[in-house]
Amino acid sequence: MYAELSLLDLVLNASVVVQLVLATLVLASIISWTMIFDRARVLKRARQITDDFEQRFWSGGDLGALYRDLERDPRGVSGSAAIFRAGFKEYMRLRKGDNGDLMAVLQGTERSMRVALSREMDRLEVNLPFLATVGSTSPYVGLFGTVWGIMHAFHALGNVKQATLALVAPGISEALVATAIGLFAAIPAVVAYNRYANQVERLNNRYQEFMEEFSTLLQRQGRG
Repeated sequence: MYAELSLLDLVLNASVVVQLVLATLVLASIISWTMIFDRARVLKRARQITDDFEQRFWSGGDLGALYRDLERDPRGVSGSAAIFRAGFKEYMRLRKGDNGDLMAVLQGTERSMRVALSREMDRLEVNLPFLATVGSTSPYVGLFGTVWGIMHAFHALGNVKQATLALVAPGISEALVATAIGLFAAIPAVVAYNRYANQVERLNNRYQEFMEEFSTLLQRQGRG
């Protein structure tokens, strides 16, 4: 009777191609988990910074004083604060050379804020394409390893006079490990990508709303 093989035995006894597939999938899984934890930290901090800044922004304090506080340490400014800083800086610059065209000033301010928004979104979306790639391709990579392993197992039957299930079963088991590892790499990546993409979209909506409200506030001040 054949002894039950462990997962390690199946991997070690697999063909070189299957082992390479497994190594690729394991490496992709390790990298994706690293990115999952990193994006969780970045997005949580982005929400906290946005909450804190918007609470201070709408508290009714002086916007000039708020801008000067952000200018003291611009490297730590992100999210809505970065958008406000870019917009207010451009607004003050254009107002100094005011030619009486308020709409031109506001349009320049909005362009500056949209550039800042684009930078913020690029920062938040880092690594998300990789998670999407791992989630969509890992099952197929694992399936390739499975197909190759099964082909290898049946090819080995050509060297024996009597083919039995006991002879081919270990080879098939080795091959199926590739599919299992492919799913192990893909499922967390897909779940994380969907979750983080939704969070990024929510932050983007918040930034867009802040831009519109800030533009309206500047328009009122300019006409006041």
